[in-house]
Amino acid sequence: MQQTRPFVRTLPAALFALLLSACAGSATPGTSAGPGAATDARARSVSGPEAKGGAEYVYVANFGSANVSAYSLATATGALTQIAGSPFAAGAGPVGVTIDPKGRYAYVGNFSANTISGYAVDATTGALTPLAGSPFPAGTQPYGAAIDPNDAFAFVPNRGSNNVSAYAIDAATGALKAVAGSPFAAGAGPVSAAVDPAGPYLYVADRNGNSVAALAIAKNGALKQVKGSPFAAGTNPFGVIVDTAGKFVYVANYGSSTISAYAIDAKTGALKQIAGSPFPTAAGPYNITIDPNDKFVYVPNNNADQVSAYTLDASTGALTAVTGSPYGAGQNTNGIGTDPSGKFVYAANEGSNDISAYSVDASTGALTQIGGSPFPSGSGPFEIGSCSVSGKVCKPSSI
Repeated sequence: MQQTRPFVRTLPAALFALLLSACAGSATPGTSAGPGAATDARARSVSGPEAKGGAEYVYVANFGSANVSAYSLATATGALTQIAGSPFAAGAGPVGVTIDPKGRYAYVGNFSANTISGYAVDATTGALTPLAGSPFPAGTQPYGAAIDPNDAFAFVPNRGSNNVSAYAIDAATGALKAVAGSPFAAGAGPVSAAVDPAGPYLYVADRNGNSVAALAIAKNGALKQVKGSPFAAGTNPFGVIVDTAGKFVYVANYGSSTISAYAIDAKTGALKQIAGSPFPTAAGPYNITIDPNDKFVYVPNNNADQVSAYTLDASTGALTAVTGSPYGAGQNTNGIGTDPSGKFVYAANEGSNDISAYSVDASTGALTQIGGSPFPSGSGPFEIGSCSVSGKVCKPSSI
């Protein structure tokens, strides 16, 4: 989600032993009841303007309760209200949730079930309906999917089997079908992936290899390592993301509490660390996100119960800590995401079973917790996805 994590306090041991152990088979899947009781019973129906055009929805994969919490986002305040039917069932140990670029389907990686759950997204209500054929088979211990900008292929890193499953997406049904040659080798302990929106490249964080794999995406969805791959990262890299301009790659290094930043060679897909990289974070950075305008970067710090914030230099890729950063969050903060407007940031707190919500200062990137935060989730919330309604679809904040 490889080497044992250096915890400095008591954590939900069964859950983290499964996700973060040195060996993929070192824990028995499905044995943990999660760090706490699910609180999804507090969900209520959505009505009024939040269920109409212009609405936004937030989705959270709950590892411990094997489901996905779905929320309506109040666009004026950022507050979250669980929608009717939430939480929606997933497979065992869901860890990642991804909405396709066209805003029709959602995919959830089920770490403990070795599958991918697929759903149709109802833009009117935010509800999730399982796709025909779901769940789809994956490798061992899959994480969240990365989807190419053309909505043709989905790529899922499999930590336990050290590879990436590549799928063709059926445009009419959302069903996933393995491409020829899948799965593809991706280093040691791949745990997250990101597609370059400006070129046919996929970047994969290899937690056990302390590196980032760069793979070229063929027209049929097949993957091939680019020259020089894998590229060195910090200790235990976990989250990886590409800016929306397709110029830079950022990797959160859990073990070394840093962010590695790279410039992308547009011709080859190769990575070169930029000046100043790696950049320091608070303890245990676990994931990473960039606001839709490529102005700010946010990182959840699992060992510090905080969120670090940075400004992004669009010309150099360098990161500068925002004044006041890091900001307080809940316990064992793992997931992070912005809403499609870039006005709000949401952090998944796996240890306290809730979601911290912040408003973003558009000028500085500073965060302020909003009223009502944190909001209840299921057990062990892990990763976050969001989308904004446009016509009959709900488009995500990024790919």
